[in-house]
Amino acid sequence: MKVLTIAATACLLVQPVLAQDMNRVGGFEIDRTEVSVRDFREFVEATGTVTAAERAGGGEVYEAGWVRKPGWTWQTPYGRSASDNEPAVHVTFAEAQAYCIWRGKRLPTDAEWMEAAYTERRTDPPAPYRTGTTYPYPTGETPDGANCLGDCGTTPAIDYSDVLTRGNGHAPVGATMAGINGLHDMGANVWEWVDGGDGDRKITRGGSWWYGASQMSRAHLASKPADTAVVYIGFRCARSP
Repeated sequence: MKVLTIAATACLLVQPVLAQDMNRVGGFEIDRTEVSVRDFREFVEATGTVTAAERAGGGEVYEAGWVRKPGWTWQTPYGRSASDNEPAVHVTFAEAQAYCIWRGKRLPTDAEWMEAAYTERRTDPPAPYRTGTTYPYPTGETPDGANCLGDCGTTPAIDYSDVLTRGNGHAPVGATMAGINGLHDMGANVWEWVDGGDGDRKITRGGSWWYGASQMSRAHLASKPADTAVVYIGFRCARSP
């Protein structure tokens, strides 16, 4: 497979996106779910991209320190082939941004992600959500319904616990309950890259299956080196209509 730089992939033909794949939140639109393995495969096949994790022989997971896992990539996030509807992980910030640009979108800013995750903007949302209300979690007043570790209730996680030292792993995109603004997995499942941060450190939001509810709360801020490619960071895209 031909290796293309991120700059090169961004210059390739932009793919159209279906409006129903996104939800409107105030003055922008954001993907309803995290980007899936199927979605990311279309990008890879069209651009010839080989991710940093693939070039390194595998992405990483935290055990007793960071550990590189041979063969753990976006296609095989836990060392074996993923289903098409699993979230694309082991993807760096630049690779996530390149994918979004190819789709005619971009990574959401931190402010956009926060608004979409915590402030209900629909004019007639289903109960218990209320228009204009800002909540502590992307699921509302409580973390119930997210795929987090231990304190979010029953989750639809795929059981990868046999290869993990902590947690069960991610759930298929859209498998958890729809939360604020009708979005799935803004809380937990996998961390999400956003376009914010200082220098080569970029913000990730929402927590993941590796953590409990506190990391998916509105008050929690985390950042990672932009070249991080690990099993519990994915992303979604946004655009200004």
